[in-house]
Amino acid sequence: MPDLIRPESPEYDSARLAWNLAADQHPAAIVVAKSVDEVVDAVNWARENGLRIAAQTTGHGAPGLPDLSQCLLLKTALYDGELDIDTNTATARVPAGAPIGDVVAAAAERGLALLHGSSPTVGVVGYLLGGGLSSYARTYGLACNRVSSFQAVTENGEVVTADAVSNPDLFWALRGGGGGMAVVTSIEIELLPMSEVFAGASFFPASVAPQVLDAWINWTRNAPDTATTDLRIMRLPPFEEIPEPIRGQTVVCIDGVITDPAVGEEFAALLGSVAQAVMGGWGMMPVADIVRLHGDPEDPVPGAGDSLLLGSLDENAARAFLDAVGEDSPSSLMIAELRHIGGALARPAEDGGALDRIEGEYLLSAIGMAAGPDMAAKAVADLDQVTASMGPWANGSKLFNFCEKNFELSDCLTPASVERLNTVLDQYSPERVFVSPGSTA
Repeated sequence: MPDLIRPESPEYDSARLAWNLAADQHPAAIVVAKSVDEVVDAVNWARENGLRIAAQTTGHGAPGLPDLSQCLLLKTALYDGELDIDTNTATARVPAGAPIGDVVAAAAERGLALLHGSSPTVGVVGYLLGGGLSSYARTYGLACNRVSSFQAVTENGEVVTADAVSNPDLFWALRGGGGGMAVVTSIEIELLPMSEVFAGASFFPASVAPQVLDAWINWTRNAPDTATTDLRIMRLPPFEEIPEPIRGQTVVCIDGVITDPAVGEEFAALLGSVAQAVMGGWGMMPVADIVRLHGDPEDPVPGAGDSLLLGSLDENAARAFLDAVGEDSPSSLMIAELRHIGGALARPAEDGGALDRIEGEYLLSAIGMAAGPDMAAKAVADLDQVTASMGPWANGSKLFNFCEKNFELSDCLTPASVERLNTVLDQYSPERVFVSPGSTA
């Protein structure tokens, strides 16, 4: 059994931190497990001591967790810097705790690509348990449905393999079902044979946001599945690490990946015809660089976020979005984003998991800084404003990876998937020992 970290332990305050520093976690105890055996010991100890268990790797999804005062916070740190990548089968075996950026880099060295998200610091396991919206999503669908196997520890301390043959119901549930069924200790995932791709980012002055937004929305209406793009309104701080042309500015950014270079060239030309970018460009890029294309912060920060899945957008939606978060709005949000979804994401994956497709055409996601009560309150108010403004175009569902507050799994999955998920829980976690974002303690 690894060392227990209790509230009176000197390392408790540092150990309880998540990547999102605004998540004020106060578990009954903490264990940092560095092996499968240590995970088993921790699960058995929690069960014997009447505690529920919250498994966590990097802690990006921590704001969605319930109160942990009667829980063991189990930090799965099984990654020691080594990754098993099989070039013959184009698969990677990834231990819990490995960040996306490391897997992307290791795969790229072998001419392979992971269906990764926009942040290199997010843990691969948590990303996949929530579905996995990748930078290639409209072309290849949800990343969770590329997983071929899980190793996990159930609530009775049993180590199991979940794949298409062994424990197939658990295999189904872990692919996008949120992770409340077991503690995942490793995954095996399919990689793509790809070494470079057409991609880019263009930053425009906020003053031309209406023209840029209209042009982007019009283009996305008929965009091919090869194009996965997004548009962001960004309020950037005056930090030296931010490039000088956009430092301290409010800008509109369009970035993305287009797996057909000819389509990519046409899109880049369209952007150039709409307005003059102050920074950026498009062209062929190594796949290893795509994981940082979005520029997500890599160091822990205190933030507050919210999201909605949207249907089709019209000029009224564009105006509502800019009224809520544009240059002339009172918004303090650092990022307000519209991601184009649909394409392969809208089609059910063959033999897919609990989340086999996403309903909707766009994802609204917004984030504000929450360094202190006043800043947090302002961020939450601004989040409420933008989600309310875009409410008329919302389809009533959410995407698990982008949820932080006031949500349940039933908001992210179909009623049929929720019903089946409860059946799987009855089999593998009848005592409901595990808590995850969107669950109740």
